[in-house]
Amino acid sequence: MAAPDPAALDVLRNRFARALAGVTAPGTAAPDPTPYADHLLARWQEPQRRYHTLAHLTAVLDHVDVLAEHARDVDVVRLAAWFHDAVYLPDRSENEERSARLAERALPEAGVTAEKTAEVARLVRLTVTHAPAGDDRDGQVLCDADLAVLASPPSAYAAYTAAVRAEYHFVPSDAFRAGRAAILRQLLGLPALFHTPYGRREWEATARRNLTGELEMLSLPDTPDV
Repeated sequence: MAAPDPAALDVLRNRFARALAGVTAPGTAAPDPTPYADHLLARWQEPQRRYHTLAHLTAVLDHVDVLAEHARDVDVVRLAAWFHDAVYLPDRSENEERSARLAERALPEAGVTAEKTAEVARLVRLTVTHAPAGDDRDGQVLCDADLAVLASPPSAYAAYTAAVRAEYHFVPSDAFRAGRAAILRQLLGLPALFHTPYGRREWEATARRNLTGELEMLSLPDTPDV
């Protein structure tokens, strides 16, 4: 994997600092946000990641910006985006819970109130199911931003599926195809993939086409792993 562009890392540090400032009460003597940003950036660059990388983090933050008007507290959502896959091991099932606990430890040290820390952690845990309540505007924004990759153009969607497969390289091909197909069928069975008005209008149809096409590909005869 190529080393990240230092300028891109600086942009992300600034985005984290702005989100943190947005949830900190005026006059709060908060510590320097840079060490907190750098700790998270290091996590997002861990070698086991192929899809859940800095590119995914950046994409989710960008999609949160697109959906900002639908959020109640968009800076809380931005911080949840930073933490939502901060702990990520492909062979573990408790990544979201561990990521939420990381937020619960780090954010109070960074000057965030207990109430807003709890909300960030709640949003991180919500990414287990991507099923926010009808009145959960911040949850809807985070979940839609996280799943917006499903509505990518064909080449980008192909790159996404390849990265997911690479992340699960340790899973035998037959088992991966069966598990992935089950996930796709579950997603396609939902009444809606997206919850914000923008997501339903701009992403829903494309995402369903992509999921249907991938499911059809998975039904084709497999080639042996090399």
